[in-house]
Amino acid sequence: MAGYVVIRIEASDPSQLTSYQAVAPSIVEKHQGKFLARGGEVNSLEGPNEARRIIIIEFPSLQAANDFYHSDDYTAARALRKDVAVAEIISVAGID
Repeated sequence: MAGYVVIRIEASDPSQLTSYQAVAPSIVEKHQGKFLARGGEVNSLEGPNEARRIIIIEFPSLQAANDFYHSDDYTAARALRKDVAVAEIISVAGID
């Protein structure tokens, strides 16, 4: 069963995310992840209008999604954005 990482991120200065954006895709690929959505148009359909950058990544399993997040390489990548962005990151199991 697939696992997903869903990220809502808001950067105070998006241009400061370039170093993070340069390394994150290869880390996702290394952990067998596949981007399903990455910063495209966001429309608020219900609830507070908190349109932010949304990223959805599919992994082979929920364990793989969690392993990606807790990996040494992604921990280092997260440090590149910690002072310039606020992120909400969840992992969720897919359905069969």
